[in-house]
Amino acid sequence: MSEVDVRTVDVPQEQVGPPQDGWIPLADGTRLAARIWRPVAASSQPVPAILEYLPYRKGDLTAVADASVASWFAAHGYAYVRVDIRGSGDSDGIIEDEYSVQEQDDAVEVIAWLASQPWCTGDVGMVGISWGGFNGLQIAARRPPALKAVVSMCSADDRYADDVHYYGGRLLATEMLPWSSVMVAINALPPDPAVVGNRWRQMWIERLERTPSFVERWVEHQRRDEYWRHGSVCEDYAAIECPVYLVGGWADGYTNTIPRFLEYHRGICKGLIGPWPHAWPHSSVLGPRIGFLQECVRWWDRWLRGQPNGIEEEPRFHVWMQEPSTAGSRHDERPGRWIALDGWPPSARSARTLHLHPGSLREVPPSVVGEVCHVGRQGHGKAAGMWCPYGDESDYAEDQREEDAQCLTFDSAPLQARLELLGRPRLRLTCSVDAPNAFVLARLCDVAPDGTSTLLTRGALNLSRRLGMDRTTEIVPGERMHVAFDLDVLGQALDPGHRLRLALSTTYWPWLWPSPTPVELTVVLDGDSGLDLPFRAPGESDGPAPSFDEPEQARSIPVEVGAKWPAYRRVIHDTVEQTYRIEFNQNGEERFTLTDTGVEVESRVFDTFTIREGDPLSAAVTCERRMGWRRGDVNVSVVARSRMTADAQSFQIDETIEAFEGDRRAFVRTWNRAIPRDGT
Repeated sequence: MSEVDVRTVDVPQEQVGPPQDGWIPLADGTRLAARIWRPVAASSQPVPAILEYLPYRKGDLTAVADASVASWFAAHGYAYVRVDIRGSGDSDGIIEDEYSVQEQDDAVEVIAWLASQPWCTGDVGMVGISWGGFNGLQIAARRPPALKAVVSMCSADDRYADDVHYYGGRLLATEMLPWSSVMVAINALPPDPAVVGNRWRQMWIERLERTPSFVERWVEHQRRDEYWRHGSVCEDYAAIECPVYLVGGWADGYTNTIPRFLEYHRGICKGLIGPWPHAWPHSSVLGPRIGFLQECVRWWDRWLRGQPNGIEEEPRFHVWMQEPSTAGSRHDERPGRWIALDGWPPSARSARTLHLHPGSLREVPPSVVGEVCHVGRQGHGKAAGMWCPYGDESDYAEDQREEDAQCLTFDSAPLQARLELLGRPRLRLTCSVDAPNAFVLARLCDVAPDGTSTLLTRGALNLSRRLGMDRTTEIVPGERMHVAFDLDVLGQALDPGHRLRLALSTTYWPWLWPSPTPVELTVVLDGDSGLDLPFRAPGESDGPAPSFDEPEQARSIPVEVGAKWPAYRRVIHDTVEQTYRIEFNQNGEERFTLTDTGVEVESRVFDTFTIREGDPLSAAVTCERRMGWRRGDVNVSVVARSRMTADAQSFQIDETIEAFEGDRRAFVRTWNRAIPRDGT
């Protein structure tokens, strides 16, 4: 609920009536709860419908954000329909997992129901960020006849490679358990008695008893198997036939999907990457913000109304080319400029290889083969920031000098001229390790003349996945391997006098789960070890700059903020015990009241990551979630606690959910699992 500079528009009641809560019946008897905003004129003149389909509780947790977007779209001639997924919010049933077959089946029925309503023209679009962006793509691949276009923000076409579970084939510790803990708490909250009636308590107990812990299934599938291929639209881009608009930001964790989708999808699609974190582009705390809702309406007008506005004739890909900025800082506006591309990859892309020499990056390969060695330290990674930033100051990577000092580093000569990088760097290594379980983490930094090291991008490879993410390949200690992997996509300018720095390590806590033993990496400097950089050709035309409108949204429902605690990231280093304790509170904590319904909502989040230097098996993630709401005589809350550790053979997961009515504990449930490690 951060305040940002977005023009607020008052929507006249005679133009858009109050939202209507209702039910969407499914074939198996389940009813999904929906909130619908419609233009008043839709009662006599049908309009297209826009669906947002989420498990995040339309009645309280997302009510404020929903209203500001939904009312705006309704004022521009579209019905906006916000649906709670089966088993979430006020909907019937149980939610079994994210992106399940059941979730998609239900959505196909929902779209058909919307298209059949007398106030709908029969044409439906989908819009969403994160979960809603994922399922927009997944449902488009199911090709429901009424779904005519999708806007998908901060989403992924590959659930294994680019989501909160694994990174480079390695368990993403900073996200996996914390995100599962969020879902445990949200799924444990009851429906609203004012919506579902007296059966609310029975529905609540059923959810508490039957809703599974998501993290167990994610850890059970450590390779890219059929579980992850389901819902990964990269398996068959051609299955998506309706037009797709993909949107993301350089500060977000999901941006790799956009250029990849544009390269391999042969249908109608458009891409947009701004400077933003995990946020809608019109309301991001990091600017420049754009009139994104207006951009959506242009998309809907073309594909849901058939208006020939020429949006499909514009450049397919608009990218914010970022100017250099200070490490670790949060900017109100990220400096840069818009460039336009006809597609991906760029027609004038100019890849250049920098070869690895002892301590340096050079355009010529080494004349003599050599080796350099490095043993990773468990404290490396504490200045990494978050994989999925939302825009808080605690989210971003700090000055990387201390991190660099714990790595094997290779610096270029000072740049003689301005340099622009656009694309995914690719690292090739001839290397060996002294352990049967290991990964390589690579960071690319911009080193200023004063020594400041700013993170540009990074990537990782679990060496057990070097022949494919769908298999475990044995690592023979001491045996040379030829490996290659991509770093995350970037669009970044660098100033003359700066250096590029490649930093390699075999540790990165708390991003990546550590190997069971400390690992020594040996890199062979043989000419095959090099960094392929996606240089943007000097003088290449930027293309026509987009003319985005100023950001605006509708005035939301009235809300009274009772308390707002800031986000934080604390690193506590015990120099005697040689331990690191990293405390995250990414989104802060808050208490607010929806004054129109009288619902008071509270949410508090705590994450702790601990490790001891020299002892990777000491790694532990501990999460606590406190969520609740009250109105009148109803006062409900849940406390979810999760902990994850590992030994050499398995991951251990311990979880507890407690539910309260007032001060009385109404329910408690505990999970305990040990899941074998599979090359991770």
